[in-house]
Amino acid sequence: MVNARSQAPYQLLIADDDSGFRAILKEVLAPYFRLIEAESGEEAVELVEQISVDIVLLDMHMDILTGLEAMRLMKQINAMLPCILITADATDELRQDASEAKAYEVLSKPFKRQELVATVSHALVDTYHDPDVTNWLGN
Repeated sequence: MVNARSQAPYQLLIADDDSGFRAILKEVLAPYFRLIEAESGEEAVELVEQISVDIVLLDMHMDILTGLEAMRLMKQINAMLPCILITADATDELRQDASEAKAYEVLSKPFKRQELVATVSHALVDTYHDPDVTNWLGN
């Protein structure tokens, strides 16, 4: 079991090649997390290798490595790392592939702020068993 991390903010990695979408995610999540950004799947994998990351949001469609491919590599580095895949085209096949790769969730664009916050909150509670997450995230 991983210990609760209530004393320090969680470090959340946003991996998306669209700077505008990263900005939207940052606006929603900045009050709650230390945020790190990656413009590509490759950069995201490098960051997970180099620093402590607690949770990852990955866009599915990035150039060289897709979000799914990057997530598979991240899981080799840290099998417990909760990864949430974000996509505009969440097919049954993609959901199955993501499940097999141990994605925490696949969020379909567009999604509501509350859906994003709730998904991130549940991922943290399930992974780190931190009962305070829902309080400070307002869930």
